[in-house]
Amino acid sequence: MRLALPLTLACALGALSSHAKDPALGATTFTVYEAFLSPAQEPGEESETPKLLQKSLGATAPSTPREQRKSRGHGVLRFSKDLTRAYVDVEMTGVNPDDILMFHIHCGPPGVLGPVVVDFGELGNLSKTLANGRWSMELTNANITFVKDMKGMKSGLPESCPAELGFLAQTRTLASLESLARKGVLYFNLHTKAHTYYGEMRGQLYAAQP
Repeated sequence: MRLALPLTLACALGALSSHAKDPALGATTFTVYEAFLSPAQEPGEESETPKLLQKSLGATAPSTPREQRKSRGHGVLRFSKDLTRAYVDVEMTGVNPDDILMFHIHCGPPGVLGPVVVDFGELGNLSKTLANGRWSMELTNANITFVKDMKGMKSGLPESCPAELGFLAQTRTLASLESLARKGVLYFNLHTKAHTYYGEMRGQLYAAQP
């Protein structure tokens, strides 16, 4: 009697046949993350930029307090399940395209300035690209930024954000980028002529809700 239940379970499990999925699904199904960008997510005002960086950043327009800015945005980051490709879709309002200087994905938890891991400025003229407030593009491993300088970065960055000692644990693939997205430590940041240090608006990436 004692052997009856385990034997029954073993037979039932043995009757279940495993079924692997079509490998092609890895390129056509996605894990999706999204962010709603706003000035309120920036961890400081532009007027609080460290003095040593004020000249080098060279803001060319007067800044506006976060609560008074009308800029808003929504961004989607989609990873194919086989992690060979990722896709970015962005829509913005309340921003003059001519004022845009930089647009990045950074690695850092909410309220923390982290290093750039994807630099969209390397992929074309952002003012023209975002002229109509909408933009889409494809990412591969080649678009992941290798950070050489961590000056000014806070300690305690998440695992596989660029390491402060030796840079041995850097994010170098879309697979590691998606891992960081799952931890909630990636964020979009838009920089403009008036808001070059903290940024015009920021959006922390989280798993998209169905």
